Amino acid sequence: MSRVYNFSAGPSMLPEEVLRKAADEMLDYHGSGQSVMEMSHRSKVFDEIIKGAEALLRELMNIPDNYKVLFLQGGASAQFSAIPLNFMNGSGKADYIITGQWAKKAYQEAQKYGNARAVASSADKTFSYIPQTTHADFDPEADYVYICMNNTIYGTVYHTLPDVGDTPLIADISSCFLSEPIDVSKFAMVYGGAQKNVAPAGLVIAIIREDMLGNARDITPTMLNYQIQADADSLYNTPPCYTIYICKLVLEWIKSIGGLEAMKARNEKKAKLLYDYLDSSKMFRGTVVPEDRSLMNVPFVTGSDELNAKFVKEATAAGLVNLKGHRTVGGMRASIYNAMPYEGVEALVAFMKKFEEENS
Repeated sequence: MSRVYNFSAGPSMLPEEVLRKAADEMLDYHGSGQSVMEMSHRSKVFDEIIKGAEALLRELMNIPDNYKVLFLQGGASAQFSAIPLNFMNGSGKADYIITGQWAKKAYQEAQKYGNARAVASSADKTFSYIPQTTHADFDPEADYVYICMNNTIYGTVYHTLPDVGDTPLIADISSCFLSEPIDVSKFAMVYGGAQKNVAPAGLVIAIIREDMLGNARDITPTMLNYQIQADADSLYNTPPCYTIYICKLVLEWIKSIGGLEAMKARNEKKAKLLYDYLDSSKMFRGTVVPEDRSLMNVPFVTGSDELNAKFVKEATAAGLVNLKGHRTVGGMRASIYNAMPYEGVEALVAFMKKFEEENS
């Protein structure tokens, strides 16, 4: 069977070049006589892999020297607890902007550990926009402000960061990780699950400014204490070794195509093709206000549940898979992450045109 175009929100497509290289190295990694799946995380050969991955990430993202890079487990959801346990320990206050399900879950988790406040929300219109805030909206005593940079389910993204003044800004960047350049120095912490743009599921990467570390509560579980993880160079226990190895291959691939500026151009070209069609279509429409549209996740609907279901079924048969939208939005969602080739979006748009002609 030929490979399909996989529009899943995650785990998502990986670059074919990466999969082929991993296959070539599966039984014998660089003459070691073993797979990365088998080798000790304390071995010299794996030490070169994890240090190489960190060096590449620092280079591609231009990460300042005063930030730690941590390779963690537990998914992005574990960070919903780890963040207040590590950082909400000054005033015991934190401000959250609710732009979707994952920001809401992070906010609800933080409420267990202190005075977490919802500063703004776009729930009134099914999270179809990014709520506007001003500096005056934020509590100057807050230990941090938390945002979800790109909202996977709803297809919105921050094009301009909120003005939080000197308050530390923390962002979940799971679904826009490595999709375009970001200025890491504007954040106290960014983190993301790897299973969308970076690697297979099982890895979380956290980039944390060093002055934020060392204030975790005594009750913080060891595995959620960022200072302990930083002191151990992400090797306090066995890390997800193979996922880190694939991450390194993906980083090498991104560097080979020109880095994050080149990746942004690729992603803008793909997104424009799909959004332009949605804006011209009489059957399909996007669900997000144009000014807040994501390059990574594109939800769309027909206005008919019956047509939506028919479209997903026929698209799947045509090799365009995982297009069903999240239950809170309905319709369809095309996740067009870094590894999705332009040809995949071309195939989707061609199928949408054909479907519209046949069902109008």
